[in-house]
Amino acid sequence: MKADRIMKKCSALLAAATWALTVHAQEVKKPGHAGNPVFPGWYADPEGLVFGKKYWIFPTFSAPYEQQVFFDAYSSDDLVHWKKHPHVLDSAAVKWAKRAMWAPSVIKKGKQYFFFFGANDIQRNGEPGGIGVAVADKPEGPYRDYLGKPLVDSIVHGAQPIDQYVFHDKDGAYYLIYGGWGHCNIARLKDDFTGFIPFADGTVLREITPEKYVEGPTMFIRNGKYYFMWSEGGWGGPDYCVAYAIADSPAGPFKRIGKILQQDPAIATGAGHHSVIYNAKHDQWLMVYHRRPLGKKGANERETCIDRMEFNEDGTIRPVVMTKEGVRRLQL
Repeated sequence: MKADRIMKKCSALLAAATWALTVHAQEVKKPGHAGNPVFPGWYADPEGLVFGKKYWIFPTFSAPYEQQVFFDAYSSDDLVHWKKHPHVLDSAAVKWAKRAMWAPSVIKKGKQYFFFFGANDIQRNGEPGGIGVAVADKPEGPYRDYLGKPLVDSIVHGAQPIDQYVFHDKDGAYYLIYGGWGHCNIARLKDDFTGFIPFADGTVLREITPEKYVEGPTMFIRNGKYYFMWSEGGWGGPDYCVAYAIADSPAGPFKRIGKILQQDPAIATGAGHHSVIYNAKHDQWLMVYHRRPLGKKGANERETCIDRMEFNEDGTIRPVVMTKEGVRRLQL
C-alpha cells in the first residue's frame, strides 16, 4: 500500500511537471510566432540581415574566449523556422585569428558577401588581432580571409578594434563603424574594402562617441535621418542595455536620446548588442538582440531574440518590449 501511494504521488508530480512544461512551451511558442530565443544555443551580438527572400542572423558563439574560433549562421523564410549553417567562417581560414572571434557584420557588394569580424581581443597596440574581413560567394559561405591581415589592427582614439558594423549610405558610400572600451570611430571604406578613404580634413578614423557609449554600434536611415544605436553597461551583467541618437549625417554629431532596450525582471536580463531588420513589404522594424534568461548568471549564457521596434510620430523610438512569444510569422 505504501508503495502504491508513493507511485501515485510520483505520477501526480510527473503529471504536474508535464503540465507546467506544456503551459510554458505554449506561452513561449505561440502558433505563428517565432518564440524567444529564435533558435537554441548560447549566441550573442546577432546581426540580422535580409538577402533576397531570406532573413539571416550572424551571431557570436557565446563561450569562453579560447573557444570562440568560429561563426555559425542562421537563415529563415518567415522568422519562425530557422536553418543552421555551421562554421561559415572559422579560424582555420584566418591564420592570424586565434581566439575571441566576435560580432559579425556581413554585407553584399556586387556578387560577393563580405564578412567583417573582430578577433583576438587585443589589449594594447602591437598585439596581433583586430578587425578582419572575409569573403564568400554565398551568404552561408564558406568564407575565406580577404586581406590576409586585419583591416584595423590598433587602438585609435581609445577604441578597441571590435564590434564592427558596415553601413551603406544612401549616396553609395560604405562606412566602418566600430569600437569598444567606451569609444566609437567611423571611417569611410574604399570601394574594394581593402582600406579607407580619408575624410575632407585628412583624417581617416573619426571619433563619434556619444554619451554613455560602451560598444556594439549599429546604424540605419529612416525618413532621411541617421539613427545611431549602441550598447551601454557591462555585457556580462544584468544592466546591459541599448540607447540611441539621431543625426543628419553618419558622422553625427550624435546626442544621446535615451534607452530603448533594457532588462525586464519578468522576462530576461542583460539585453543588448543588437541589430535592426526592416521588412519594407510590411513596413515593420525588428530588433535582433541577445539577452540572458532569468536565473542565469554566467556571462556567456546569452540567447538571440527578436522583438518589434516601433516609432513615435516625431521619429523617436518607443521602448522595445521584450517578449517570450517573439514576433509573428513575417515573409519577405
